[in-house]
Amino acid sequence: MGHSERPHKVAVLALDGVYPFELGIPARILGSADDAYKVVVCSVDGGPVETNAGFRVVPQHGPEVLETAHTVIVTPVDTARIGREPAPEVAAALARIRPGARIASICSGVFVLAGAGLLDGRPATCHWESAEQFRNWFPRIHLDEDVLFVDDGDVLTSAGAASGVDLCLHLIRTDHGAQLANRAARRCVVAPFREGGQAQYIDRPVADDPADSTSATRQWALERLTEKLTVEQLARHAHMSPRTFVRRFHAETGLPPGQWLTRQRLAHARSLLESTDLTVDQIAYEIGFATAASLRQHLNAELGVSPQAYRRTFRTAAASSKA
Repeated sequence: MGHSERPHKVAVLALDGVYPFELGIPARILGSADDAYKVVVCSVDGGPVETNAGFRVVPQHGPEVLETAHTVIVTPVDTARIGREPAPEVAAALARIRPGARIASICSGVFVLAGAGLLDGRPATCHWESAEQFRNWFPRIHLDEDVLFVDDGDVLTSAGAASGVDLCLHLIRTDHGAQLANRAARRCVVAPFREGGQAQYIDRPVADDPADSTSATRQWALERLTEKLTVEQLARHAHMSPRTFVRRFHAETGLPPGQWLTRQRLAHARSLLESTDLTVDQIAYEIGFATAASLRQHLNAELGVSPQAYRRTFRTAAASSKA
């Protein structure tokens, strides 16, 4: 069963010491995606699980659901409970995951995957505070602690807390396209799109003085993506020197202005490819790229596909979901 087919069964594995906020993320986000996913929660033995917040949760399922899940998400546990190798009952549960299933982790759940040998030789991320410990324990894993999440195809890892939201929205976007991911984000009142490569820790997400923020200029830019916006124009709108603007922009978004603009344009292009019959040339104009060739180049760099292939994939997925 492909990732885009419905309903896609997601098993969320809760371990003792689980963070309840992160445990609820998959059901909340994926459950807001128009019945595209069936999310179930399980424990390694079918019994109650201690959280790190002073109460227990009682999952409705045991490890048997891992045998039929299309995606398995391992949620984080209190770092004091993390070991280099998973406990025997945890390893036994992971061994029940069916071949070909997609596996993901949120925050410290990556330690469980790494300890079970599921990440050897692969790229991964974890919460920046745990990076040194992770790297010492698992030197064969290519760790990037600066990003929100890493998508390595059938295995995905994410950083702390809210990056689990980004990961789940990414799964929806990958499986069913930007339109459905955006609808799910609106229902949950969360930001619809934070690229996996965005920095985990942004030095200055909120300006000390609102007058010093670049947020109004970012909104202004989003309404003018068809224009060739320069740093000088953006800085002028923000009433800052270009040098000050670039420094504050990066501090607030984790990205330089040019890279941020490219990502916004590509996000809009993906939406237009999914929801309209505009030609590639028309879409390139709508999002402010000079030529269709430029759009093809950027989209291929980001997703490894052409605009036509991207449109065909999600038009086919949309048609099959309505059948």
